[in-house]
Amino acid sequence: MRKIGVISDTHNCFDEPLREFLRDVDEIWHAGDIGSIELADEIATFKPLRAVYGNIDGGDTRYTYSDFTYFKVEEVSVLITHIGGYPRHYSPQALARIQSARPKIFVSGHSHILRVEYDKIYDLLHINPGAAGCYGFHKVRTALRFTIDGSDIRDMELWELERQRL
Repeated sequence: MRKIGVISDTHNCFDEPLREFLRDVDEIWHAGDIGSIELADEIATFKPLRAVYGNIDGGDTRYTYSDFTYFKVEEVSVLITHIGGYPRHYSPQALARIQSARPKIFVSGHSHILRVEYDKIYDLLHINPGAAGCYGFHKVRTALRFTIDGSDIRDMELWELERQRL
């Protein structure tokens, strides 16, 4: 059994409220727009990190992380990218990967809009955790955590925090 934290669009912000929400997870999945390789390293020191780069991420982050990552946790296959779209509106690149890999979970970010939806066509759970960062056009910071136990995905919890205007 593994407890998973899912974040995206941190834009170089990984503060105490977000850390507290993720404190009890076994690993963190980051769907891009990390902000810097230094922040990725900070998150990876806090908890094991699986991440992809996003459109704002620079050379060091792009050198370290890929645009897609595919892996398995327990009996659940996972595909993560930054700009992936959502069911019936996937990006062409994401759709090609979904069709070939057939993941049970597909995670993407970029929109800053929290969205969790089961895709009946591809038999997968689509997750966009919204934006966890302190910067951007979103008004509410969001993140998710859940449990994977064998092939079961359960106990999904949402973190929300009104973003402070700077």
